[in-house]
Amino acid sequence: MLPGLKAGFTLDARLEADSEQLMWLGLCELRVMNDRRWPWLLLVPQRPGAEEIHDMTPLDQAMLTFETNMVAQALKKATGCTKINTGALGNIVRQLHIHVVARSEGDPGWPGPVWGHGLREPYQRSDLRRFAQTIRAAL
Repeated sequence: MLPGLKAGFTLDARLEADSEQLMWLGLCELRVMNDRRWPWLLLVPQRPGAEEIHDMTPLDQAMLTFETNMVAQALKKATGCTKINTGALGNIVRQLHIHVVARSEGDPGWPGPVWGHGLREPYQRSDLRRFAQTIRAAL
């Protein structure tokens, strides 16, 4: 079994289609949302059946908080953004995942939410790799 891969865990097909794997953290797979309008990361806890944070053990909840904060700090450092938006909505994709989005005044949709604003603009492969390298370095 690959490091970080949890038995019985399968990534939701929509998350897989809309994002690219960046790296494995202790609990979560860190992914980049493939939308160049916003620096946008996803943390996906590798726990089969988890839909809500309260579905996880207290230890996993603490680890998720630690990893979310670590990623948010790295994203802020890497982008110099005005605000970090963090959320776990799950209305469409039920599998537990945490969005960490860098927002700055004047970005598309500011100050409104990123969800439902316009059409996704996928990264060029080279730009996605460059952004991923920047995040890895900040972590």
